[in-house]
Amino acid sequence: MKYIEFDNSKQYDLILLGRVAVDLNPVDYYCPLNESTTFKRYLGGSPANIAVGLARLGKKCGFFARVSDDQLGKFVTDYFEKEGIDTSHIVKCENGEKIGLTFTEIKSETESSIVMYRNMAADLKLDVCDIDEEYIKRGKALLISGTALAESPSREAALKAVALAKRNNVPIIFDIDYRAYNWKNEDEIAIYYSAVAKEADIILGSREEYDLTQKLIKEGMDDIETAKYWHAQNAKIVIIKHGKEGSTAYTNDGESFSIKPFPIKLLKSFGGGDGYASAFLYGLFEGWEIIDCLEFGSASASLLIASHACSEDMPSVEKVKDFIKKEKEEYGELIARV
Repeated sequence: MKYIEFDNSKQYDLILLGRVAVDLNPVDYYCPLNESTTFKRYLGGSPANIAVGLARLGKKCGFFARVSDDQLGKFVTDYFEKEGIDTSHIVKCENGEKIGLTFTEIKSETESSIVMYRNMAADLKLDVCDIDEEYIKRGKALLISGTALAESPSREAALKAVALAKRNNVPIIFDIDYRAYNWKNEDEIAIYYSAVAKEADIILGSREEYDLTQKLIKEGMDDIETAKYWHAQNAKIVIIKHGKEGSTAYTNDGESFSIKPFPIKLLKSFGGGDGYASAFLYGLFEGWEIIDCLEFGSASASLLIASHACSEDMPSVEKVKDFIKKEKEEYGELIARV
């Protein structure tokens, strides 16, 4: 069953709004960050990774963002262009703001962490004047990343994009994407997250992220209560993730579909969520059943946590399908399905 109808006459499969950053992942991993001496640079930022993931899967993406007016800003825009992602609405900052930097720590296969540098971050300078209604109208859907709501003027730009998408019947996808940096308190988080979630057709987040979103609505909701609440607002699909325990997509007809991770040898414990989101959305754009979208997303996530990078290691359709085939041959047809 199709829960959302996408207009296939549109130029772009997805227009994204949010963080474009730089990741620095240690080459000498399996030790604390303070002992790492060598790092490899990648394009980073959750919505940027999702855009690259979709591009690798053959989809066309556009992007609203601000980046630093320096060599790192040039690095990320050049990377987008190499991947076929439109950069016509990526704007250079004018007052010396710098691109966000993320140093990652890979202490073990299951223990990782990140250190973010986000003071005067370029992506949070996205302005309402950067939001172009005609550009939004050219997308099948609009994705808002929750980190764009952490600070003005980016939060107003995101809210304007949501309003324009609603006016033009462009489906809205909200990736909650919580990062503690830049937020002042949990009430502020709840105000802005819930404002976008109430307009979204698809919401993706972890249990913790939904708890933050719902803090000023009702605390202590379980997954089923959470899904029912957001379905009563506008959502057609509510995805709640539980890490290594898997995830469930709740649909507005009362159905639910669950998936768990595919067995794989981990390298790190971060990056899987962006592969999951891009592959799940690919399946939706292709008109697949929800459980098949989830399986594809779970497979992509497993491939990402087994690799060193996020953006650079986003897989092709063929690689994901081959991985699923091999896993099922080894472990059984229902290995990831609950």
